[in-house]
Parts: sequence; C-alpha cells; structure tokens
Amino acid sequence: MSGARPTVIVLAAGQGTRMRSRWPKVLHAAAGRPLLDHVLRAAREVDPEKIAVVVGHGADAVRRRFAEAGVTFVDQPRQRGTGDAVACCAAAVADRPGPFVVLSGDGPLVTPASLRRALAAHAAAGGEGMTLVTYEVEDPTGLGRVVRGPDGRVSAIVEERDADAAIRSLREVNPGTYVFDHRLWSLLGELDDDNAAGELYLTDLVAAYARAGLPVRAERSDDETRLLVGVNDRAQLALADRLLRDRLRRQWLAAGVTMVDPGSVYLDDTVELAPDVTLGPGVVLAGATRVGEGATVGAYAHLTDCTVGAGARVGPHTVAIGRSFPQLAD
Repeated sequence: MSGARPTVIVLAAGQGTRMRSRWPKVLHAAAGRPLLDHVLRAAREVDPEKIAVVVGHGADAVRRRFAEAGVTFVDQPRQRGTGDAVACCAAAVADRPGPFVVLSGDGPLVTPASLRRALAAHAAAGGEGMTLVTYEVEDPTGLGRVVRGPDGRVSAIVEERDADAAIRSLREVNPGTYVFDHRLWSLLGELDDDNAAGELYLTDLVAAYARAGLPVRAERSDDETRLLVGVNDRAQLALADRLLRDRLRRQWLAAGVTMVDPGSVYLDDTVELAPDVTLGPGVVLAGATRVGEGATVGAYAHLTDCTVGAGARVGPHTVAIGRSFPQLAD
C-alpha cells in the first residue's frame, strides 16, 4: 500500500469573502496563473493516480476554467468546513488504496519538493496513519497552531479562534498539506462541529488518528510557503505574486538566462525562455511569450503573447502583443 500512487484532493470550495470579489478566490491570478493552477501543477509532479477538486462557491466558473485540466470535480453543497469538504470526495476516490494527499486550493506556493518529502516520510513509516507538513513562521496570526507533546510528537492542531494565549504563542503552523492512509474515510465520521466556527475541521483528525492508535507525524519544511501559507485577501495575493515571481527569476537565472537587473524584471509563470537569453532592466514578459536562444530583449520592453526568435534583438521600450520577432539568420 505504501508504494501506491497518491490520490490528491484539492480544497477549492471557499468563497474568500475577504477578497471582496465576485470571482472565486482560487481563480485570482498570481504570476500569471490562477491560484488553483499553481496548486495543481505542484500536485501533478508527484505522479498522482487521480486529482479531485472540491468546488462550492463559484463552482461553474472553476469548472469552466479547468475543464481541460484532467481533474475530477466534487461538489460541496454547503461549506461546512474542511472535514466536510474531504468527506464529499468519498464516492469519487475512497475506493483508491491511498495515500491520500489533501491540499488547499489557495496555497500557490506549495512545492513539489515539500510534497515528495511528506510522501516519502509517510511511505517510510509503512504508509500508516497521517503525515502533515508544518512551517515555523514569524507571525502565525490567523493560522492553526501545531501543538506537540513532551515527546515532541504532534498532539493537536488548534485553530486560532479556538486557541488560548499559550497556544497562540506557538509559531509552528499548519498550512493545510496532509497525507492520510485509507483510514481517513472511517475517521472522518468521528468529526463534530463543537468549535467556534461550527464546522467540521480536518485538523481534528490528528486526535482521531491518535485515538485509533495510529501514528501522526509532522514534516517541517522551509521554503517560501513559510512566508505565506495561504491567500485570503488582496494584500496576501500581492505577496503571493511577488514571491512566485522571485522564484521564477531564480529558476531562470539558474537555467542560463542573463538579467541585467533581476529585481526589475517581471515574468509570468507562463513565459518560456531559452539559454543565453539576455533581459535588460525593467523588462516585462507576460502570457505565452517565448524567447529563443541567444535573443536579447532591451530595457523596459513589454511583450505579451509574443515569439522572439533565436538571436533576435528586441529594442528598448518596445511594447507588443501577439507579435513575432524573427530569428536572426546565421
């Protein structure tokens, strides 16, 4: 069982009222992609057998946007909490052997490396119990705190609205990334809504697994997610955008792209660059822009959905949409 391909469940049913928008929260874009798109791309990197996306608020819009994404949509008719959202997936995925990975659709900074580590830790323990990813953050305000016993093991996850002062002082938090064994489906039936929100908390499965004598382990990660666990408002959306674009610049620099002033270059996650491309200060590349090997894009050029051929030169301050810049002749 521990060697089986994972089944991934992505929770994307929330309304996101703090976004102050008619759009579902997971459709808001960061670095040129919807939040949910970033999560699905990370999920695909762990070779899942199936991906189920739980939808609720704005379900039709989410279904349309991801109609070709190869996922199974599951409806959550009433948003009664994360535990209820996962329970809604039983008919769609409970026949799988596990492991079951649960992710938040508003967590665009989740990395494949973090998911692989959690799955590896879960498999190393024989695929039993549950494994969660945690982060230690400077400001845990609003986040569920990870409570450990004297032996260092996780004993509970307490949502802030249900926490006392001692628990609120903890800085290890739960970003909503879990790996469960097949007992998930029976233990979900033990959850109740006796909490400040009147919801079924998925985090209460920590206690349910412990009562069943099953292990609960935590894998502490250290990537950009520690700076932003999830997106709940426009300020956090702006931070997600910045962190994702920082990540993109590092990736392209490592891949052989030259940036004269990296901090001023603005790249969408949908852009493709070849080795030995040179980008001047203030360059903005958006949409489906492709830049060929050895090409140079001059300072403050803004290209959207453009194709720049190998060796081509795009002049400074060029603004273009859907244009092709031909490859230079050898």
